[in-house]
Amino acid sequence: MNFTLELVLLPVADVDRAKSFYTENVGFALDVDHRAGDDFRVVQLTPPGSGCSIAIGVGITDAQPGSVRGLHLVVTDIETARAELTERGVAVTEIRHMTPDGWVPGSDPEHRDYGSFADFADPDGNTWVLQERGHKPSG
Repeated sequence: MNFTLELVLLPVADVDRAKSFYTENVGFALDVDHRAGDDFRVVQLTPPGSGCSIAIGVGITDAQPGSVRGLHLVVTDIETARAELTERGVAVTEIRHMTPDGWVPGSDPEHRDYGSFADFADPDGNTWVLQERGHKPSG
């Protein structure tokens, strides 16, 4: 039996602001924007190439806006991914990687899987981690 994770609920205070951030700045595809009265709205968004989507809205979760931490977006070229997000106005931290002596600035020189990271947050403070795996330089 497979158990596939396909939707993660993300609590936000302003659905339209979050929808704009995720589509225009982060580059997620808009899959659904459905309202059923004033008390229910679901907006489903999917990262490029992902089998899992996020849902924001009204009446879909009682979690506090901004309370989700550390959702991971896995990318094959963290430098390019960071540059694309930064160009779209997303405040992304500098890339870092772990060594036996602790965190060091920059990408892992060998681009080992799960070795390089950068972070950003949405307007509500939900946080995301870019993580490199299967390095394939762009170009």
